[in-house]
Amino acid sequence: MSGFIFFSLKKLRVIGLGSLMVILFGCGSTQLSQIPQDQQNVEADYTYVVGPGDRMEIFVWGNEELTVSDVEVRPDGKISTRLVENIEASGKTPSQLARDIETAYSEYVKSAVVSVILDEFEGVPSQQVRVVGEAQEPLKIPFRKHMTLLDVMVEVGGLTEFADGNKSVLIRSAGGNQSSYNVRLEDLLEEGDISANVAMFPGDIVIIPEAWF
Repeated sequence: MSGFIFFSLKKLRVIGLGSLMVILFGCGSTQLSQIPQDQQNVEADYTYVVGPGDRMEIFVWGNEELTVSDVEVRPDGKISTRLVENIEASGKTPSQLARDIETAYSEYVKSAVVSVILDEFEGVPSQQVRVVGEAQEPLKIPFRKHMTLLDVMVEVGGLTEFADGNKSVLIRSAGGNQSSYNVRLEDLLEEGDISANVAMFPGDIVIIPEAWF
């Protein structure tokens, strides 16, 4: 088994990725391709949707009594307001959610005009970037526009002393297909090789293996 890299199950569990398959690959036999040029510096086209754990203000124009702040999306993806319970929020854009609240309020308030203002972001899993393995602080991070691999590594505090950064893997889903690419984290973080920095996409997973000494 000396020719294989094992990813820590313990660290996979830390961020709730128990369903993620443990990946094994041969150090000398399996060569992962680099991220295609057409994906390296292209920004992902996406619209943020609300996810469990998001916090928001629901502002009702002209009706301060119905305006509420610090509303959290529950784990079941729903919210409750002063007038209506169990409004489905997860998976909707803030504008879509505002229109749904207006519809729900129409039974009680004439011509309600609602704005949904997000204060804290978690996002849905398909719009999170996840880092597992030998990062200082493995995390799931809400994707944001212009996010790069360097931004992600700053969020997780860089590599541990046991990381084999240049054998890290980026798993990306696009068009219903999943692909795995090599990313050179050691070159990026320790050598300052900016060519190793790439644009991130929603749903990307970065796996950092442990080095064999």
